Amino acid sequence: VQTQLSTMMTKILFDSASILLLTLTRSEVVTSFSLLKTPLSFATGTNRAKKNLRKDIKARATNTPDTEMTQENSMTVPGRPTWQQTMLRIADPVNSLAFYQDLMGMTLIDTLNFPQYNFKLYFLTTLHEDETYDLTPGTQEAHDYMWSIEGTALELTHNYGTEDLDSFSGYHPGNQEKDGFGHVAFNTDDVYAACENLEKAGVAFQKKPDEGRMKGLAFALDPDGYWVEIVRRQEQGIIPNYFNLSQTMMRIKDPSKSIPFYKAMGMELIKKIELDSFSLYFLVSSCFGADETVSDAMFRPVLELTHNHGTEDDADFKYYNGNEDGRQGFGHIGFLVDNVYEACDAIRTMGYGFKKEADGGSMKGLAFAYDPDGYAVEIIKRGGIDFGDVMSTKK
Repeated sequence: VQTQLSTMMTKILFDSASILLLTLTRSEVVTSFSLLKTPLSFATGTNRAKKNLRKDIKARATNTPDTEMTQENSMTVPGRPTWQQTMLRIADPVNSLAFYQDLMGMTLIDTLNFPQYNFKLYFLTTLHEDETYDLTPGTQEAHDYMWSIEGTALELTHNYGTEDLDSFSGYHPGNQEKDGFGHVAFNTDDVYAACENLEKAGVAFQKKPDEGRMKGLAFALDPDGYWVEIVRRQEQGIIPNYFNLSQTMMRIKDPSKSIPFYKAMGMELIKKIELDSFSLYFLVSSCFGADETVSDAMFRPVLELTHNHGTEDDADFKYYNGNEDGRQGFGHIGFLVDNVYEACDAIRTMGYGFKKEADGGSMKGLAFAYDPDGYAVEIIKRGGIDFGDVMSTKK
């Protein structure tokens, strides 16, 4: 069994890499097919076979030895940090929920409503096709589920009144000069059929599958203009979901700082693609839990960090992080930890600072750290806290 699985993984890992490069002045918009965009299904084997396969995946997934980024890699943030969310601001939740639920197949698992602060949060994720979700978003039961998930959710933030386009001009979707945020991505079996369906539903495209030099890969536009990459699974017919959330891409200035930071946050660098002018780094969070299968791990999204060579040598170069005046759109990524205060003590030693300390502001026990590029990284207690939101009533 181990030999068969290893042979299968070798084929998947080394036949799956294709790359698209689009250049926008100094900001290169880069994406790729990655091995973790290929959810797999394996026959059940022995625990020893699974363990050996996991080691085999890790050994084969990285093209080059990861030896150049060890200077800050000895520190690990305590409390088992896991990547739990990517936050985007949205103008109109009616339109955005219709896009991500009805068209992209996501499930609304929870909401946090803060009428006292004039905003509401919507949390969506891709559940396995055979998983039934019967909790009511906004209830304590949904909160308990949301703040304990091992996967990654898309957090959509709606500030009241932005749906009125007469008074609000829209959010900044990124992908202009020096923008850091790039896109989110979804996997599907057939990109052409999927994009045809999306186009029939009225979805606009930044790039259709047959446009540009890279065929078979597309960028749809969500209702706020965020780029949504549509990528083909390398193994068709394995994952029953028509779409699954597969990626968040951010640009980084210096991988020798960013990679150790996210490794300290519990992530694993599982693939690196290095080309003449840029490199791509693919990281996963909690790649293998004690009881999960390899296919479960492959179902999860990857964090793609794109490094345009030379930015690390320019002392004045800095990406916009999505929270500046006039460029607000992407907000942050977030991690669950067992103890926010202990995690923040460790993060503080890395020296990048905090946007909000755990006891800062009106909401205690929740923090926002900065990563090396100034992206906001939310630190949240696993299991949640009393957020002070207005709860929904059970159905």
